[in-house]
Amino acid sequence: MKLPTISGSLALIAAAMITTLFFSPAPGFSQNVKQNDGKITKQTEEKMMKQAEENIEKYRKGDVYVQFRSGDGKPLSNARIEVKQISHDFLFGCIIFDLVMGENTYKHELFKSRFKNIFNLAVFPFYWSWYEQEQGFTKWEDLLETIEWCRLNGITTKGHPLVWATPGGIPMFFADTEYTVEETEELLKNRVINITSGFRDKIELWDVVNEPVNVKTWRHIIQNPNDKKHWGVTDTISLIADYVEDALQWAHKGNPDATLMINEYRTLADKDVRQRYDDLIAELTRRKVPLKGIGIQAHEPLKEWFSPVEVWKTFDQYQRFGYPIHITEFHPQSSGAPITGGWRTGSWTPEAQVEFTEQFVKLCFGHPAVVSINWWGLSDLNIWQPGGGLIDEEYKPKPVYVMLDSLINQTWKTKTSLQTDSQGSVSFRGFYGNYEITLTSPDGLRHVFNVHVDKEEENNWIYTVD
Repeated sequence: MKLPTISGSLALIAAAMITTLFFSPAPGFSQNVKQNDGKITKQTEEKMMKQAEENIEKYRKGDVYVQFRSGDGKPLSNARIEVKQISHDFLFGCIIFDLVMGENTYKHELFKSRFKNIFNLAVFPFYWSWYEQEQGFTKWEDLLETIEWCRLNGITTKGHPLVWATPGGIPMFFADTEYTVEETEELLKNRVINITSGFRDKIELWDVVNEPVNVKTWRHIIQNPNDKKHWGVTDTISLIADYVEDALQWAHKGNPDATLMINEYRTLADKDVRQRYDDLIAELTRRKVPLKGIGIQAHEPLKEWFSPVEVWKTFDQYQRFGYPIHITEFHPQSSGAPITGGWRTGSWTPEAQVEFTEQFVKLCFGHPAVVSINWWGLSDLNIWQPGGGLIDEEYKPKPVYVMLDSLINQTWKTKTSLQTDSQGSVSFRGFYGNYEITLTSPDGLRHVFNVHVDKEEENNWIYTVD
């Protein structure tokens, strides 16, 4: 995880962040794809987009059957039916730090309007260095108003992160007292349990451990406070699994019903990191820890246009574990910087931001193992990477926002008009989510029925209309 670039109280965290990670991929991403071969690149992308579209129809939609009867049991034939999808089961999300960290107070109502129009997932900050700047005094009250706003607007809530073995994940008061490693572990345990239990009815998902295979273990960073190398660390998988297991168990104790995840970067572009993360997940699975999701970051290296071939391979590789895959941090930019990685060339223009975002989002929505995708910032007014927002500094939608709005709220939402047959029934195939089904009987009376089209259910209903 990397934080957006903002001033004030976040300086404590931002100072600890690296600004760029470099990666030079090996020549060629697969036997069928050559770097810098525009024709093969285009053909490969077209093939993969076709596969994604087919998968979307297959895995993101279900068959629905509804029958309507009168009070005496007779079928209501020739009634007009309006089907309107209200929300998605798939989670499209974004960090909502602007509304809780006090750094951006500009046009909050317009910000909220832009946010809820396309997002049904909001990520809240729990960096220890921000959340508890003075021992015993936390920021929990700063989060409550926005959490309640999310609840009222049907937006799922997520906390990030509970454990992060970097300066951003260590409170400043550690520097004021000489704690032993064991004492810091006890403080960390109490933090995880207190937060997950305290927010039990308010936050449903948690990034429990952030970037475990790329940063130090907890003991490593506490025992070596003067070691300034915080990223690209390769502690053994066994040692990493030890502290990740503890953290997951603590979080589970705090809230047994929560979705608990780990979160990692560079897996899409670096095959060695991908395998290390795979090894960790395998070890955690062997230990039967309460892990409920795999988090994959999608913004490292920062300026790379990820090979869709490698993206799909990554999803396939982790799918075998059976955990839902969450794309936790997606952040393509429109800064004009050069595109890196070798799959595509050119610059990160607004048009490139649109094209890459559309391609990546379709790959995610088209892979059956992926259940969410989260953006790392909404507005260019307060953003980590220049031009990484979906709306500009005045909150005007950028082309990338317009494209996403069209995909999420039109292309991938079901809306249709039907008429009941002689049996009083209608059927349709729709995207999974919540619906309003409105029946208008021949005498003009309207009746509204709320249903949830669920991937795990039959989605067959019979209603009696009095």
